Amino acid sequence: MTDVEKQKAFEEEAKRISETISKIKHRIAVFSGKGGVGKTTVAVNLAYGFHAEGFSTGVLDADITGPNVAKMLGVDGHPTVTNDRMLPFEKHGVKMISMAGILKKGQPLIWRGPMRSKVIHQFLADVEWGELDYMIADLPPGTGDEILSIGQQMKPHYAVIVTTPQEVSVMDAERAVTMAQELQIPLIGIVENMSGLLCPHCGKEIEIFGKGGGGGLAQDYGATFLGSIPMDIDARILSDKGSPIVTERKDSEVAKSFRSIVERIRTQLNSQP
Repeated sequence: MTDVEKQKAFEEEAKRISETISKIKHRIAVFSGKGGVGKTTVAVNLAYGFHAEGFSTGVLDADITGPNVAKMLGVDGHPTVTNDRMLPFEKHGVKMISMAGILKKGQPLIWRGPMRSKVIHQFLADVEWGELDYMIADLPPGTGDEILSIGQQMKPHYAVIVTTPQEVSVMDAERAVTMAQELQIPLIGIVENMSGLLCPHCGKEIEIFGKGGGGGLAQDYGATFLGSIPMDIDARILSDKGSPIVTERKDSEVAKSFRSIVERIRTQLNSQP
């Protein structure tokens, strides 16, 4: 391919991405400074929280080397391609695309950053998302190429940073907040996940990882503290079965926390010009 052909292909892809995001009213990026903080759980349950309010919603799994959204939604198989466009999976009314539907089970994806970013470009340019009220992008941990690609191509309106109360998690989440600021994402909110374990016997909350780290981080950086989500064994069990807790146990404290966070995000987005 000549330089002229490469430039033409780049411009055509950029046009398709622009057309895609023009049909998505609110775009939300969910990321964290480190892994293991429940970022994907937050992304999936936020998506279904918005859907429960009657909004059309999609989830873009931007964690290319560690895609877990498909597992949490119980989605298996390869995406359908028609007219050179991929059709996203749809589970309980929410659209989703992920590398998990393309890779063989257990297959590692040993790609450098530019290749991973290229996949994200394709997920935005070549997937038939249609018109959506909300798109939730589940990003990989850290501050690598995929986050840059989402920031530059998807142009999120809101960054949701997920942390646990533990100091080492908050320390890494600081970098994620700073990156969101440098990417000029207009709104930034902090979610403190695993803020306490609800005892299944007595209902008492046990502060396994401490408490208050997320709120302190939000205060330090002028971000919005969206709320705390307690640990609940049912959240893990349901995720393994491919069922978000916000739809399966609507009266649980975890589901109530997610609904509260959804409402705060909605209020902030609707107040933006």
